[in-house]
Amino acid sequence: MKNAFSAVYWLPFPQKSVFLHHINMHQPNQTHEKSSIAKELFDIWPWLTDSERALLSENLSVNHYKRNTEIYSEKDHPDRMYVLVSGKVKVVKNGVGGRNQIIRVIKPIEMFGYRAYFANAIHRSTATALEASIVASMPMETIEKVMQQNPRMSLHVVRHLSVLLGQSDDRTVNLTQKHIRGRLAEALLFLKDNYDVEEDGCTLGIYLSREDLANLSNMTTSNAIRTLSTFADEKLIAIDGKKIKIVQEEELRKVSRMG
Repeated sequence: MKNAFSAVYWLPFPQKSVFLHHINMHQPNQTHEKSSIAKELFDIWPWLTDSERALLSENLSVNHYKRNTEIYSEKDHPDRMYVLVSGKVKVVKNGVGGRNQIIRVIKPIEMFGYRAYFANAIHRSTATALEASIVASMPMETIEKVMQQNPRMSLHVVRHLSVLLGQSDDRTVNLTQKHIRGRLAEALLFLKDNYDVEEDGCTLGIYLSREDLANLSNMTTSNAIRTLSTFADEKLIAIDGKKIKIVQEEELRKVSRMG
């Protein structure tokens, strides 16, 4: 690998506050990197048997994506389950008039890209790296085989889909019923609650472009810029380029609740 990398990952299930071990990316070759990532990934699925781990490891692929590189595209055939190892990924759906809507932001170490396979459909969205990212993937046929053999793996996937469905329901209501201020406040709090903050505990650890922030909040870029400036004038946030610091979190949450 060209670059050294070390990161801490969060478990989406069953304990999202538990840290995984650091993956030291000073690897001499891709085989060593793959085996290291495989060990970390399969440790979060402790119910897998040795033969199931061996099967998944044998079919595991690891890819590096530069910023703004597509991982899969809308209308692609869904033939792999992806797991974000490091970095950040957005899932975007192309809407009316070619306007994009960010429907999800993936965080380490989360599964994605597999729903369409179980629906026997093509991908209805596009996954793109928000920053340099490392993504592991496994063939869906292999995942399905393991699920048929191991009920706990099936339950894990069902739970993940159920959580996503609940989040989607909440998001649909919020994006359609809240005003611009409420939607943008909610988006900022979502990013704070789901990603690292910097050492000050207030500055968001994810740096989105104004366009991405607008797409996440279901508004035009100009409205996002104007509302951010208003929040800054009200001392709710502080802005330094792409860095956003939440100054008055409770007041911002009040704006989000009020809609």
